[in-house]
Amino acid sequence: MRTFLLILLSTFLIIAKAEAQPKHEIRATWLTTLGGMDWPRNKATNASSILKQQQELCAILDQLKEANFNTVMLQTRLRGDLIYPSQIETFPEALTGRTGRNPGYDPLAFAIEECHKRGMELHAWIVTIPAGNNRQVKLLGKHSIVRKNRKICKQHQGAWYLDPGHPETADYLASIVREIVTRYDVDGIHFDYIRYPENARRFPDRDTHRQYGKGKDLKQWRRDNITAIARRLYNEVKQAKPWVKVSSSPVGKFKDTSRYSSLGWNAYETVYQDAQGWLKEGIHDALFPMMYFKDNHFYPFALDWKENDHGRWVVPGLGIYFLSPRERDWPLDEVSRQLFFTRQTGLAGHAFFRNRFLLDNVKGIFDELKHEFYTAPALVPPMTWQDSIAPTAPASPVYEASEDGSIKLSWSASKDNDDLPVVYHLYASSTYPVDTENANHLFATSLRDTTLTVKASEGKRYYAVSASDRYGNESAPLALNTAPPMDIPLLNQGNKLVLPTLSDVQEVLICNAIGETVSQVKYHPEISLELLPEGFYLVYALKKDGEKKLIGTILK
Repeated sequence: MRTFLLILLSTFLIIAKAEAQPKHEIRATWLTTLGGMDWPRNKATNASSILKQQQELCAILDQLKEANFNTVMLQTRLRGDLIYPSQIETFPEALTGRTGRNPGYDPLAFAIEECHKRGMELHAWIVTIPAGNNRQVKLLGKHSIVRKNRKICKQHQGAWYLDPGHPETADYLASIVREIVTRYDVDGIHFDYIRYPENARRFPDRDTHRQYGKGKDLKQWRRDNITAIARRLYNEVKQAKPWVKVSSSPVGKFKDTSRYSSLGWNAYETVYQDAQGWLKEGIHDALFPMMYFKDNHFYPFALDWKENDHGRWVVPGLGIYFLSPRERDWPLDEVSRQLFFTRQTGLAGHAFFRNRFLLDNVKGIFDELKHEFYTAPALVPPMTWQDSIAPTAPASPVYEASEDGSIKLSWSASKDNDDLPVVYHLYASSTYPVDTENANHLFATSLRDTTLTVKASEGKRYYAVSASDRYGNESAPLALNTAPPMDIPLLNQGNKLVLPTLSDVQEVLICNAIGETVSQVKYHPEISLELLPEGFYLVYALKKDGEKKLIGTILK
């Protein structure tokens, strides 16, 4: 009885871990360029230092790839300056050590290319309303929007901001967004600080309100101003490239819930962000609320976001910088609970602020993600409200094994309904057919070529490939190789039994070499073999109608 309970408990633990690896999940990080806080540490002043700056970014992306991240939000507009050669604003100090100095290459184009090489998306992170503090504005000089168009700027608490109530503010921001989306192959545009600043009650816009308010209450007018900017920018992106995702990072608590107070700091009332309204109206694809809280300041407000997502994505931003002893010295368990909770409640993923705390592995957060939460790759969910038609499946499979242990895989290109390029996802498994719904079988994601050479490896006998369009819609899979008629596959990977997707199967029988049943468990794609003695075993599927079918072997 004790042995049976141990087997049952081990099975449940394997099932829990398997279910914790969703196939679709947004795994994002905010990569801050302001002051080089996350990147770059190396300033680009000559050919050698340009290379170091680029290598530094590549090393960051390699680490993120190893932990199965799929989204990088790169700070592209900082405080009235941009990290690419723009016709609108100049280069930031962070790239070269001097405001306005050209770094000698295009950092945004480079970052996009390197992210795409690794199968990751790049979202251009735009700091929207702030225009810089007094020092930054002075350094920008004639390039500052404060100098170029003073009438759309306001000074508030020692810093400068665009005035959301002035009609030309939306025009100005739209020109920046248009420049980025039309010139670069970004996967998303992400708006930060698309709101009024802290202590907004004293924001000096009464003159703008008198001129443009049309008798509206000041608070609602301000809320409408931010919504109008969000609407304009969303439409600007979609008119140019409808597949580019539009998101923002509102204040982490939308407003007071029926049972929990936001304690005077929320998006709707304090800084005039009607972010849930943006989802309802359909002028955002995703929100990344800055939920840098814990306990009852986190969980009820996370549920509120989920309950009001209107079919779009909500990805909680987790404040992992609070793990640092120099900040609030949170224990790692605090973040782990938030990860479990948000995944369990069906939120669309996680985002982490900031990247340096992530890669510095503060309190072991990076290890926790790499070895517990993100052990398998994940695809960004499909943006079905924009397009829901998948491309055609790949065709003409080629599987060529070489004596050196390499395998050449290729297929003919898929075609999408809007004639845009597609990417390919490769799956690998020890069983045939490959279960492409199992995230653990994702071998390589977002491939741009139709040929790939892989090394033969234990447990990866069969391969399949699918195509995805720019909206994330995935085609039917193509098997790149098939099992011979008499092939009885080896099903275990170490102490784990990995089974294909089987219909009408209730239980799995594990029998020894002379046919005696040594274990009978409920069917699940992954079953623990920790307590199974070493040896050779036969694995049978027991169907609901009582039929018993040999499906593979175990060699332990």
